[in-house]
Amino acid sequence: MTATELLTRRNADLGEIVEVLRAQQSAKLDVVTPASNLRVADGALRVAGADHELSMDGVATCDAVLNPTASADADLATKLDIPLPYLRRMRQAKTDLYDANVNAWLADRPERRFLVRGLRDTASATPGVLRALLSDSYRIVDNLDILMAVLDGIRRTDVQAEVTQADLTESRMYVKVASRQVAEMAPELLAGYRSPFTGACGAENPLVFAGFVVSNSETGRGRFTITPQLVVQVCNNGMTINHHALSEVHLGGKLDEGRIRWSTDTHAAALDLVGKKARDAVATFLDRDFVRAQLHEITASAGIAISAPAETIEHVAKKLNFTSEQQDAILADFISGGACTSGGVLHAVTSAAQRLPDADAAYEMERQGLRAMSLAATYAITR
Repeated sequence: MTATELLTRRNADLGEIVEVLRAQQSAKLDVVTPASNLRVADGALRVAGADHELSMDGVATCDAVLNPTASADADLATKLDIPLPYLRRMRQAKTDLYDANVNAWLADRPERRFLVRGLRDTASATPGVLRALLSDSYRIVDNLDILMAVLDGIRRTDVQAEVTQADLTESRMYVKVASRQVAEMAPELLAGYRSPFTGACGAENPLVFAGFVVSNSETGRGRFTITPQLVVQVCNNGMTINHHALSEVHLGGKLDEGRIRWSTDTHAAALDLVGKKARDAVATFLDRDFVRAQLHEITASAGIAISAPAETIEHVAKKLNFTSEQQDAILADFISGGACTSGGVLHAVTSAAQRLPDADAAYEMERQGLRAMSLAATYAITR
């Protein structure tokens, strides 16, 4: 796989996501370097002496050549104080101006140090990918370490749980874990509801089971977070409970200059931290009392009648900054779902999120489900 092909996956299973993350580990190029070692040519970042090449004379150092992702361009804009729309316009229309602007601002403070995170294209001599340009105090907690530690944390408990879905974007990894062993019936919450995917009735199968979502960013786009989620069996909708999330900020001490090679102790410390968080999550979130308490709270707000669906969903969409396409999808699922209540809005938001091809947008939409229900209920009462 090329470096670009390693960047993203959607709706992957555990085996596939582990394979991709291991391939990423082999291709990673992480370097702490001063701005004086960075320059841009033809829109690609060159990092002086950061890579190596084989020749008849042996192994020699060479520049790493990395094409920025959209996320990495945003990092360049932020770190160099260049307006992002202008930077993107230059990349699309005037690459020479892009090069000149970035190089000028890199030269303005040559001693400033950055953590460069890239993926080398090990299969060919083509440029790799610049994933991020970060502070040299950024504490790296890699996705593969996160996943392995979470799985280990689960194994150390008595709860049976499994990875049900994994997604990888340029910015984040998302992993859903669920336990069918920890389940409760939710007949009031699912009364009158049918799955927009299969037409199956919630009243006939009102089972909700415990789970959580693990998210992490290797590129400075978010904390390592474990967030509880209740999963509706009849439609696989996930009700994300954001206010109970466990999280860890990616900040630490200054990193030493040069290419980063992580010691066994460093890996062990990262794994231990994440493993403890995972064990805490399993103990707290995969618990019948927790599920029962959350269902009681959700159900109390789910029965408000929605008499003007289009108007209500438009209001919710504006409040939550959903796109017009997302708004249309929510309305369609609300109608096909059949539950004309605030709970029906919750179901519609979480089912519509499953269809989005962009995993970042899908998870952000899904995590707004309970907020959407609350907004719909308030609007219905006060309109």
